[in-house]
Amino acid sequence: MNTSDFHYDLPQELIAQHPAEKRDGSRLMVLRRTDDTIAHSCFSNLEQYLRAGDCLILNDTRVFPARLYGTKSTGASVEFLLLKQCGDNLWEALAGPGKRAKRGDCFTFGENQLHCVVADVLGNGNRLIAFDGFDSDFYAVLDKIGELPLPHYITEKPDDPTRYQTVYARENGSAAAPTAGLHFTPELLESLRQKGVQIAYVTLHVGLGTFRPVKTKQLEDHVMHAEHYAVSSETAARINRTKANGGRVIAVGTTCARTLESVMIQHGTVRACEGWTDIFLYPGKEFRCIDGLLTNFHLPESTLIMLVSAFYGREKTLKAYNCAVEERYRFFSFGDAMLII
Repeated sequence: MNTSDFHYDLPQELIAQHPAEKRDGSRLMVLRRTDDTIAHSCFSNLEQYLRAGDCLILNDTRVFPARLYGTKSTGASVEFLLLKQCGDNLWEALAGPGKRAKRGDCFTFGENQLHCVVADVLGNGNRLIAFDGFDSDFYAVLDKIGELPLPHYITEKPDDPTRYQTVYARENGSAAAPTAGLHFTPELLESLRQKGVQIAYVTLHVGLGTFRPVKTKQLEDHVMHAEHYAVSSETAARINRTKANGGRVIAVGTTCARTLESVMIQHGTVRACEGWTDIFLYPGKEFRCIDGLLTNFHLPESTLIMLVSAFYGREKTLKAYNCAVEERYRFFSFGDAMLII
């Protein structure tokens, strides 16, 4: 299958630069797999499309301020983007300009609040950096001196950085938000619980690889990035109980879908576990856990639209996307949502 099979034309003005005024004020496209109908609604009406006994799976990862600006003793400045923790105070990071961050170079961040040394230059050009010189919690320091690493297609900084966090974010570790969850409010979640919809959480730390374009002509040749996930015993029990009682398991976002399908492939059932997943879901791949998917609208020719196409069908997905363009839906991270049930 060709990567170009997942292309669609998107006007630049439909790429959302800011979130909706209210979290649950986004539009919601509802796609029913039973009859292939398309309905247009508002996210605040989500409760209408869920049933008592369903189980929503949310990703509780928290985006941390992974973008840091460091200064050498020479006065040279380097921007670091933290990608992955590799050990105590040891991180893999992008550095730019790279020629200013050689092995052994030392950098200071903020008002002398944080220090690092470039421990190694990796084969992929990334840097392995070791931090020292702070006494308090590392993430607390980052909250003071770091910046959120917004996707490249968002060119304006949000007025309220908390809008790039879900209201249930709690586990530090993501370089990008699980954007399907940005629409939820505490009130909406409580309303769903009152209806009898189960709420359960998994953790998958989103890496910047999620925005990496598929550069191979044949999508099967694309190598996926790996991301760390964790599933608790409580979540596993709720999912298995939902399945046993005939309810639907609905993944909120591609991150939750990847997590649950990875667990099923690795263990044959949903159970408490953690690990790394590089699962690549595209048409022809079988879904063994989820019965529904709530997601945003994704970039053309991305692994994310391929996952949606695997779940719903390529032609039907592209038809829905073209309909969204005609109806002037807002796209990508701060955009509108799609529910496939």
